[in-house]
Amino acid sequence: MNLRSMTGFARVRKSNELGEVTATVKSVNHRALDLHTHIPAQLEPFESGLRNLSKKYLVRGHVDLRLSFTPAHTMAAAALNRPLFEAYLQALQEASASYGIAGQPDVSAALRIPGMLAQPAEDEDAPEGLEQLVLAAAEEALAALNVFREREGAEIRGLLKGHNAAVRRDAAEIEKYRAPAVEHFRARLEERLTELLNGVALEPQRLAQEAAVLADRSDITEELGRLLVHSRELDSLLDAGGELGKKLDFLMQEMNRETNTILSKTSGVGELGLNITALGLEVKANIERIREQALNLE
Repeated sequence: MNLRSMTGFARVRKSNELGEVTATVKSVNHRALDLHTHIPAQLEPFESGLRNLSKKYLVRGHVDLRLSFTPAHTMAAAALNRPLFEAYLQALQEASASYGIAGQPDVSAALRIPGMLAQPAEDEDAPEGLEQLVLAAAEEALAALNVFREREGAEIRGLLKGHNAAVRRDAAEIEKYRAPAVEHFRARLEERLTELLNGVALEPQRLAQEAAVLADRSDITEELGRLLVHSRELDSLLDAGGELGKKLDFLMQEMNRETNTILSKTSGVGELGLNITALGLEVKANIERIREQALNLE
């Protein structure tokens, strides 16, 4: 299944013997489907159908759907407001004669004068068959919007997979430091325990056991393992596609939690800890990049 961004734009014009319908739809990020229709009064009876149709194509996003209808009779030459056009020509002739201004009538400019072309009455009843034309135009626009959103979704998938690969790469580097870090921590603990006992007799074996228990608490094997499991799950979700926005947000929280634990456990193991910290901070940076990009997904 394709992955979709929540951002997109499409415009469609569809016509038949009744006239021409223009459908424009654009969408941006939103946590749910927030649909706004902008239609003239003549098309208001079709709003419910437009909303139901939109829900078949869209799951999330702030969406603006705009439709307009130009009846066939206003597109014909007979729709010209002849008295107004003749008044325009007369005014142009009088201006030329009175002020000595040479010039020819600009028909294109004249047709843009308000009222030059007849407009349908706002309360005019919709002709039979108009609903089918309106819904067909809207559906074509919604389908085109999804093509746009899927194209962006494919680009986002590539970015997310790149950041996720970087997470696994850095996790593999952290794994190289894990065993030496635990050994370093155990040695430091033995020294510290010896200092605290201050000559109090304690069997060497018992001392080593206590240090081993404490060192084991600083081991990050489980956290690294869970981080990699989440990373593989992320790739699987991206490959599967579909509605992923909310799922990825939860997964990023889990990955961030494991990374924070890794950083907290390895903060006191000297230079090894500094290396792990640098890698862990880069992991967190890539997790944040994934989270930010995931906000754009449906």
